[in-house]
Amino acid sequence: MRLHLSHRSLAAVATAVLAVAATACAAEEKAEDRTGDVAEADECAVEDLALQKEGVLTIGTDSPAYEPWFSDNDPTNGKGFESAVAYALAEELGFEKDQVEWIKVGFNSLAKPGEKDFDFDINQVSISPERDEVVDFSEGYYSAAQAVIALKGTPAAEATSLEDLKGLKIGAQTGTTSLTAIREVIQPDQDPAVLDDTNVAKQQLLNGQLDAIVADLPTAFYISAVEIPDSTLVGQFQVEGGETEEFGLLFEQGSELLPCVNLALETLKEDGTLADIEQQWLSDVVSVPELQ
Repeated sequence: MRLHLSHRSLAAVATAVLAVAATACAAEEKAEDRTGDVAEADECAVEDLALQKEGVLTIGTDSPAYEPWFSDNDPTNGKGFESAVAYALAEELGFEKDQVEWIKVGFNSLAKPGEKDFDFDINQVSISPERDEVVDFSEGYYSAAQAVIALKGTPAAEATSLEDLKGLKIGAQTGTTSLTAIREVIQPDQDPAVLDDTNVAKQQLLNGQLDAIVADLPTAFYISAVEIPDSTLVGQFQVEGGETEEFGLLFEQGSELLPCVNLALETLKEDGTLADIEQQWLSDVVSVPELQ
């Protein structure tokens, strides 16, 4: 039975911050962690949800929208992992498919303070303390490792450790945790290439301008298996400290919709829907060597 959700309760969990007296109030407000906010089912009727447009769920994502997260660069078709997750959440919240509206939002503009023109954005955005300073995140909906892609037959393709990658020219899309992972985990001898988007990264790899590129594991798997058949997945690795990276839905800071979406997401996890969607769209992401 569909769960009809609604207005948020005031359940934000504040994190105590030790700071000098002059900045204590500001620091406490900034450190307030709303990611785990979950509403009660009877608080989230559709007519009570805090939306950009009455009766419409407005969802943002980037364009082009890449496989396997979206299919045919069309978020509205319900195909691809993130499109399917978005529509499952919409249904759980009480929306019909024709009540969902997609808008284009550039990835590099997401983690900026201020008002948003979407209810939430879904675009492989990793939950991080830095981003959480200016936007709010839902609970994680997918755990992702980073992966290295290189052309077959090149020195990069023979790497078996992170140390083997240090002397190579490596690139990733600007503003991504993949780029951060290159700098902080691989720590190559030369500065990484900072690229506008994944298409530019792929082209520079093919042109020989880069020895390797880094992307989240499902994206890297698709690039290697479909888009650049002469490439190989060198291996995968986790971010610094071994913490599992999680993707979260991104909200305007202070969004009153967040707790109701978290409740819907929690339901999709508990009833197995989220796992089924992952199996359908990301099942090919199988054993890839771990780079240490």
